[in-house]
Amino acid sequence: MSILRLSGNQPANRFYRGGAKIRAFRAGKGAAASGSHVPEDWVGSTTTIFGEASLGLSRVAGGKSLRDAVAEDPVHWLGEEHLIAFGADTMVLVKMLDAGQRLPVHLHPTRHFAATHLGRHHGKAEAWLVLEGGIVHLGFRHDVLAYELAEWVRTQDTSAMLDAMHAIEVFPGDSVFVPPGMPHAIGEGVFLVEVQEPEDLSILLEWDGYALDGTSKGHLGLGFRTALSAIDHRGRSEAKIGALITRAGASTLAAGSEVFFRVERLTASGRIELDAGFGVIVVTVGEGSLETADGQRLAVAAGDTLLVPFGAGRVLAGGSMDFIWCRPPMPGPEHSVSSTSGARSRTSL
Repeated sequence: MSILRLSGNQPANRFYRGGAKIRAFRAGKGAAASGSHVPEDWVGSTTTIFGEASLGLSRVAGGKSLRDAVAEDPVHWLGEEHLIAFGADTMVLVKMLDAGQRLPVHLHPTRHFAATHLGRHHGKAEAWLVLEGGIVHLGFRHDVLAYELAEWVRTQDTSAMLDAMHAIEVFPGDSVFVPPGMPHAIGEGVFLVEVQEPEDLSILLEWDGYALDGTSKGHLGLGFRTALSAIDHRGRSEAKIGALITRAGASTLAAGSEVFFRVERLTASGRIELDAGFGVIVVTVGEGSLETADGQRLAVAAGDTLLVPFGAGRVLAGGSMDFIWCRPPMPGPEHSVSSTSGARSRTSL
């Protein structure tokens, strides 16, 4: 099994609106779901929606879940170096996200919190690679006391929450690193590729007006007294929040993101070589091809999502296209992407 072209994997009846931009992006490819509440496409996922047995898992040949396929042949999918460092854990989850309405204010726990209270191996750091821009809300502008936040949540005082947060306009080509514990919300109209630790762990601060019962579903079964202890209450200056944002053309995401995942925005104008390794490719602009050493050649174009196992070896990307290459954190010396012919552009996130 070599590079796989992935079909859509959009859990139905999510609590917020969206899905039209995923359908337009795929342009008839990948079996994008219909409906008004399918705002996420879980790409190359070995992760389930919190509390679900299988919903969220990607499928490979014969309808087998990617999680089962990796368990059966982890060396092929992940490689020995990854297995020594991380075990048979894919270490990364990729989504396409279409905010048909502003997402509620929420946060994700750190690894320590998730291990202590939920018995999970990962928290949920994430990064947003913006395809269509808008407003996002990120972090507090001033310190927020625990009792103050608890009262906002109890009374669903959304105005107070948003007033206390930084509102930032993002544009196509921008990227945002969201550390675990930081409150955030993606604004209506934003369309992005989201890369994150492979867990579905969200603590809701807001749910009024959304299609869910936050009082029972918003605290991961821990109760809000415990769940809200996961939040980073600290105020941050505009400069510190700005350091989490990579504007188009800049070279790196905020320091510390490499602990959780690796992402590169790449332009294939000619041919570039991708080192062997498990990962997900999202083609965002243009068209081209992916070739492996064993002779596989796939024609690809904007809207395609592809899963690359370690066993595919080095991959040559050619043509005239932009794509996002998402991978787990590096277990050893950093791999490189080298140009084999023609011009190229490399942005490491």
